[in-house]
Amino acid sequence: GLTNVMIDINNFDKGMAMINSILKCAARARTVAATKMNDRSSRSHSVFTLDIAGKNIESGAVTAGSLHLVDLAGSERIHGLDDSMDPKQLRETTNINKSLSCLGDVFSALATDANHVPYRNSKLTYLLQNCLGGDGKACMVVNLSPTIASSNETIHSLRFAERVSQIEVGSGRKKVHVSNR
Repeated sequence: GLTNVMIDINNFDKGMAMINSILKCAARARTVAATKMNDRSSRSHSVFTLDIAGKNIESGAVTAGSLHLVDLAGSERIHGLDDSMDPKQLRETTNINKSLSCLGDVFSALATDANHVPYRNSKLTYLLQNCLGGDGKACMVVNLSPTIASSNETIHSLRFAERVSQIEVGSGRKKVHVSNR
């Protein structure tokens, strides 16, 4: 689930303790399991969003922005998997693949300037809507395995990254709100 926490910025030690507590809580909530590809596979996506605002005391202008750090769980081929796969893990795999497919659909819609971008097809794309379209900027880092055994997954990941790299998600714009002091 989503949690929104205001961090105490007036007390550095208290603020850092709050951040550490949040990160520990998120790590406990993250599901990992052994798969054929690796022994600690993420079984869910992880999204960390930092909303920050700054105020110019002299002009009253408030500038705000968000930074989204997203760790996507890797896709996994369902057919060809061991028949003894745990049903829970099979559901997780199906959900991971579905949300990655929805993300790909959003990228395709953005690439073709489609009239409708299907952000609402998954929680992940809905959550990332503001950074994928409009005034956002995005950077994707793909983690690859250098082993021959992982070559099919590596090729699949590189193709996904190539598809994503063809998309212009917008030009980042500064958002300033001037208040009436």
